[in-house]
Amino acid sequence: MRQWWWKILCGVLVLFTVVAGFMMPVPRLDILNETIRNLYFHVPMWFTMIVLFTAAFVYSIKYLRSGKLEDDIYASTLTSTGILFSILGMLTGMEWGKYTWGAAWSNDPKQLCTAILMLIYFAYGILRSGMRDEEKRAKISAVYNVFAFAMIVPLLFVLPRMVDSLHPGNGGNPAFAKYDLDSDMRMVFWPANAGWIMLGSWIASLNIRLALLKHKSENDL
Repeated sequence: MRQWWWKILCGVLVLFTVVAGFMMPVPRLDILNETIRNLYFHVPMWFTMIVLFTAAFVYSIKYLRSGKLEDDIYASTLTSTGILFSILGMLTGMEWGKYTWGAAWSNDPKQLCTAILMLIYFAYGILRSGMRDEEKRAKISAVYNVFAFAMIVPLLFVLPRMVDSLHPGNGGNPAFAKYDLDSDMRMVFWPANAGWIMLGSWIASLNIRLALLKHKSENDL
């Protein structure tokens, strides 16, 4: 039971997010209207991505220090799961932008910087697929992952704030918390973040388990 409590909690939180996210009242604001409900899905996807990329960064450092291929498996699997949530974050953001900004893609600085970051991490997968030697692949991938992670701060948190942006919290545009994230929305928003992060961790743990079993079976042959 100790191993399953957080998975049960994860299911409860995600279910609560979906149900309450569509049922609970939200502030009636110009332009946003009902689309503000996307806050419960779009933002948590990015938070989950950052958590997974951070964990992958830690395991990349661990591999460089230990040389254990298991650490490389953790790093690569966490990165691939983070990429999945980056795609979900981009898609939910584009859907939101379609109704609030008038177009799914508007060349907003935050969109462009996020797209660049995604391409950097896509290149990580391409880099790994192009190498057969396990140790060489693990070492080069770990170094690349460290530099990829270092790009998160400037691309997501620094550059978009230096220029005008449609995105809340960037370029002088106030963040949601300053004008429309009321107490009712917070009751859903924070559990949503916890639930999606736990779901991302669960997906990553399942993929890691499969990758470790595959690695063990290949080395036992």
